[in-house]
Amino acid sequence: MKFETLTKVENKTLQKEIISKIRDLINYKNLEPGDKLPSERMLSEKFGVSRSNLREAIQRLEFYGLLKSKPQSGTFIADIGPVAMKGMLNDILELEAPDFKCLVETRILLELKTARLAALRRTEEDLAQMKNALDAYSAKVMKGEDAVQEDLLFHLSIAKAGGNSSLHTFMLIITPGIITNFEKYHVCDEDRAFKGIQEHNAIYEAIKSQDPKLAKERMKVHFKMLYQYCYNME
Repeated sequence: MKFETLTKVENKTLQKEIISKIRDLINYKNLEPGDKLPSERMLSEKFGVSRSNLREAIQRLEFYGLLKSKPQSGTFIADIGPVAMKGMLNDILELEAPDFKCLVETRILLELKTARLAALRRTEEDLAQMKNALDAYSAKVMKGEDAVQEDLLFHLSIAKAGGNSSLHTFMLIITPGIITNFEKYHVCDEDRAFKGIQEHNAIYEAIKSQDPKLAKERMKVHFKMLYQYCYNME
């Protein structure tokens, strides 16, 4: 195992340990929404961890909306009831890194929605960004070069054009995992990449013509082979 991989695994384990201790602290102290946590210095000493590792754990819980940090004031319990808080903390501790199938399923669900929204809400600036990403992808494919990142930039431009910041954020979150797995499993061979140019163009034209139904259908066609590939991996 590479050192950097080992470090990542150890860090994830440490993060879970810290979150587990924060959960126990909340339960032991019967902390309620709006209550303040002890300072980072006190918590790092109590848990026996560095302040940077503690801060990462707190930031993760902030991401899920369980804690709120206020500059110059400290970290507070979010406005969530104790039952929901306990359940969500337990779920977070049980989360595992998503496998390739999970990423594919999530991506398809998101992008069928973003394609439809993009057709309804896209601006001329959005179209220009999509076209630039599409041209960059096509140029790489025509040269026989790997174009996974350009492919994903095209799809991210569609998510952005959908005008829903939450969907766009989810796409940004899963993108690194998608890139890694595409490279690992060599999903896109040369023939598939050339076909991708045609399918991307078809999606782009549907969004440009502001036809949400057609945009969704063309996105579904685009993902058909990826979906089949994913489920043939088992």
